[in-house]
Amino acid sequence: MMTPFAVAVAPNGARRGKADHPRLPVTPDEIARDAAEALDAGAAMIHLHVRGGDGGHTLDAGLYNEATAEVRTAVGDDLVIQITTEAVGRFTSAQQMAVVDAVRPESVSIALREILPDGADETATAAFFRRTLERGTLLQLIVYDAGELARVEALQAQAVLPAGRLALLAVLGRYSEAGATQGELDAYLAAGIGRHHWMLCAFGPQEAHFMAQAAAAGGHARVGFENNLWLPDGQIAPSNAAIVRATAQACTSAGRPLASAHDLRRLWPTPAYA
Repeated sequence: MMTPFAVAVAPNGARRGKADHPRLPVTPDEIARDAAEALDAGAAMIHLHVRGGDGGHTLDAGLYNEATAEVRTAVGDDLVIQITTEAVGRFTSAQQMAVVDAVRPESVSIALREILPDGADETATAAFFRRTLERGTLLQLIVYDAGELARVEALQAQAVLPAGRLALLAVLGRYSEAGATQGELDAYLAAGIGRHHWMLCAFGPQEAHFMAQAAAAGGHARVGFENNLWLPDGQIAPSNAAIVRATAQACTSAGRPLASAHDLRRLWPTPAYA
């Protein structure tokens, strides 16, 4: 049987707001509403960002706990709930680690280049990764280009990261005007991202096209208003759920069954330190 295909919804992100799309969720109740709709559309996971009183992205543990509680009330255990440590140029490595230690989330996504910038102290970060994994948190590392896969493996060799198969999120396009490109995806595949449990994130209106390729190559999908506002036919999506549904439909040609949250938890690698 083929490995189930997991769709994660990223409903808001750190930078967009109501001016970008009136249905973009900002408050905990709006996020919970979108979580329930995305679950019905086929999502297995939600990737959470929370906003402070000024509407800006924040790494506030209390706000994460509030949003998580709202989502759990709406969907129970039927979605994996993932928080982010995205720095947006403001939060230090220490602040990123502190919010994870305080919240102890089910899952967290962490940009490797933000938690461990070049020249940073690897000792503190290695201890953070170890205690996060020992608590049972599902850790997903974000890489922004194929070249970062070599750094992942170098950090594994130094025992900063555990050995073996990791969970990675590969980003295409980021905030470039052109959005995701085929060359970026080809580079990830050539660099061997298939050795890991990987999801794809593709900025721009070609999102579903790239997710279909990820499904065929053994990967998984992260989609939603954080990265894209359009449906495959070029129309503005009315909701995050519509994007999740379109992604699930676009990936049927890969022949993989749609994953539930319980499937995703079972598939998620639990790496160990040597």
